[in-house]
Amino acid sequence: MKFISEADFTPQVLQANVPVVVHFSAPWCGLCRLVEPLLAQLQEQYGNQMCLVGVNADESLHLSSRYRLRMLPTLLVIQDGQVQHRVETFQSRDQLYQQLHQAVEAILTVPTVASV
Repeated sequence: MKFISEADFTPQVLQANVPVVVHFSAPWCGLCRLVEPLLAQLQEQYGNQMCLVGVNADESLHLSSRYRLRMLPTLLVIQDGQVQHRVETFQSRDQLYQQLHQAVEAILTVPTVASV
């Protein structure tokens, strides 16, 4: 997973042409590190159909405030600059994987409207 700064957030997340899963975490957050292999698995499954980035919440106070982070880890699925799905709590890694998988799948299966 590639960690990005606040300066990179707009071009790499808000202007991305694929869904982006943003993992807000902090170096001291043990649970954040525990979910990273699961996120890597999700990225591997979808390849270039989606992007996965990490944001250090301690170093990105503006983004932490903008997205109203209340706990870590917080995962956002962003498409076309808008938060489509937010995960703050989960009971297990399997449940987290299912939530993210369903969120990404829902975005990818929405038919695009053809221009007339």
